[in-house]
Amino acid sequence: MASPCVEEIPGLMDESAPPTNRETSPAPLPPVAASRYAVFLMVAGLACLLDLVTKSWVFSWDGKLTGHVDWLWPGYVGIQTSLNEGALFGMGQGQVFWFAALSCLAVVAIPLWLFAWRAAHDWTVTLCLGFVMGGVLGNLYDRLGMPGELWPGYHPHAGETVYAVRDWILLQLSDAWRWPNFNLADSFLVVGALVLMLRAFTEPAPRDAALRESETTQEGPAHSGRS
Repeated sequence: MASPCVEEIPGLMDESAPPTNRETSPAPLPPVAASRYAVFLMVAGLACLLDLVTKSWVFSWDGKLTGHVDWLWPGYVGIQTSLNEGALFGMGQGQVFWFAALSCLAVVAIPLWLFAWRAAHDWTVTLCLGFVMGGVLGNLYDRLGMPGELWPGYHPHAGETVYAVRDWILLQLSDAWRWPNFNLADSFLVVGALVLMLRAFTEPAPRDAALRESETTQEGPAHSGRS
């Protein structure tokens, strides 16, 4: 008995047939280059180190936590030490445990996003999350009480270990409008997050950028081989 010809098998040569799962599934991302790991670790480490060094330096001065201001630009920019048991801008005062827990979660989630899910193919994302990680680590160090700071005599917990963030940068437009004191870790966090938000509206998704980068890398040797 004659075998059926190809034309008799329904859908085999039909170009209008729906695509298979292999055709619709997204292409896998290439591995993250070692340079992205190095850049992320360098940025995060330097940001954290700079934050901790400046806080330790300022909090070693006489007259800390007294409300005294050392003006750099009189009436506008100064140095004033304070302790923050909340989050950015003083929100959530007294919730140190929860903010420390969220910080620990971020320390795990950021590398996963960058390297396990390969968002590190995007240089902007890698740099921004490096700054964010440095800021998170700098403030987490304070929230865990690792500086060994003690509450001053006027505080209800005088003499006890401080589990709060050390702030020292003062900005104001006038005595009536003063921004909550902050530190370099806060600055790294805010700037990194803002740049990521702007990038989300102006640049392609990290996965698309990674796929284009991979295609460009693969096309290079192909073109050179044909020349």
